[in-house]
Amino acid sequence: MNALVIEDKAYIRKGLINLLNSVSSDINIIGECESVKEAVIVAKACKPELVFLDINLSDGTGFDFLDQTESLDFKVIFITAYEEFALKALKIGAVDYLMKPVDPEELQLALNKVQSKSSVQQKQEINRTKKVWYQDDSTLVLSLSDSFQVIDLSELLYCESDKGYTTFHLSNGKKYIASKPIKTYEEQLEKVHFTRPHQSFMVNLKFIDKYDKSGTIFLKNGKQIPVSFRKKEAFLATFLEFNRH
Repeated sequence: MNALVIEDKAYIRKGLINLLNSVSSDINIIGECESVKEAVIVAKACKPELVFLDINLSDGTGFDFLDQTESLDFKVIFITAYEEFALKALKIGAVDYLMKPVDPEELQLALNKVQSKSSVQQKQEINRTKKVWYQDDSTLVLSLSDSFQVIDLSELLYCESDKGYTTFHLSNGKKYIASKPIKTYEEQLEKVHFTRPHQSFMVNLKFIDKYDKSGTIFLKNGKQIPVSFRKKEAFLATFLEFNRH
């Protein structure tokens, strides 16, 4: 496979190329780049089959490079330092990645995996990864005990907090429990028409059937949510404003 190495640190590029030469005779390095701008030009000219792609580059990110080369058909192995958010995105997308400094055995495993996948499959994985990286407001990624779960916020009825845990209730009846308090999710949820009428609840305004003036929200599925006295005025303002549109 003709491969392109995109990494902004020269010593890491050289080290990776030396490792590739030692672990595989099937990889032909056709170029190395340190920036998004340079990488886009080289990729369009050389049309690599495999790209080793650093996430953080001198003039942007690896995802900027991918956005500008969507018309090309190549497979990707990401390279990253230990950055919690980057690793979260890569793991959720289930894409192939290498940690710096690159380990020879991990490199061989990544090569085996990426060669066994179709381009279509990898594009789907990369699209999931990009969604997390760009923090798409239409989805929320929950870190559960055994997995990362992607939630479509348009299908989230409400979430309920209890003793530091938050349960997410979806319109299809499914529910997921995350080991973080509701405050963790409040800022993102408020961007997409959620309101917090009570310390323990956040509610999707589009699923509210009615508000009883005694201080109770009735959802369209029959669920009743209390409105605390302290939050009543703010909730009513938000509720009435949303329903004017």
